Amino acid sequence: MTSSTPHRRDDRGAEGGSPEADRQRAFKLSDRVYGDIIDRIIRREFDEGERLPSEDALAKRYGVSRPIVREALAKLREDGLVRSHRGAGSFVCLRPDRAMLEFAPLETLADIQRCFEFRIAVEAESARLAAVNAGNEDRRAITAALRLLEQRIRDNALGVDADFGFHLAIAEATHNRFFSQTLLSLKEPITYGQNLARGLGLRRPAHHLPEVQEEHRRIHDSVIAGDGEAASRCMREHLGNSRRRVFEG
Repeated sequence: MTSSTPHRRDDRGAEGGSPEADRQRAFKLSDRVYGDIIDRIIRREFDEGERLPSEDALAKRYGVSRPIVREALAKLREDGLVRSHRGAGSFVCLRPDRAMLEFAPLETLADIQRCFEFRIAVEAESARLAAVNAGNEDRRAITAALRLLEQRIRDNALGVDADFGFHLAIAEATHNRFFSQTLLSLKEPITYGQNLARGLGLRRPAHHLPEVQEEHRRIHDSVIAGDGEAASRCMREHLGNSRRRVFEG
């Protein structure tokens, strides 16, 4: 993946630009740096255990400021791809499966990860409220959604429709329409991330699918039992693990 080298003014904004425009421009630049480093890790230009170039060197390579580089490195640390040691720099600690490039363009990865972050914040509370507010009909709908997921696994299908349906059933059980409406409004990016995670998971179904389904079952059981704190924790763990599995392949 080749990288263009914009003038250094790009990460500071044009003269007279608004702070919001500058912030959006910075996001785009950090996303580009983030995606290109992932690409180089996948292609072994930066191999596992290897030290990445310094922040100064990366800033010069991409034609951006050091804060932009730091933002990209912070995302990579959150994804478990690099680790940083004070005074020693950043080191590659995980190389994603090359198959990732078959499922998602690199420029989409930052948005996929942001979508997971947003879902963790919203759906953890959704699960807690569902456990508190769900009626008998809601519980039956959540159980039916879990069973459909189990059937998709038996059929060796991708099951993104059933996966989204399970999360939507929980959102609807909150009896707060804003949770379900938010999920429906974000259906495209959510299912895009689910498609990536489940598609990669089908390459090693003996490990991935039982793990994912056990996480769904724990969410289900906590909601049905009316344990809001457990439901929130299980949802947070599931979505965090889903984000991690994107890079583990």
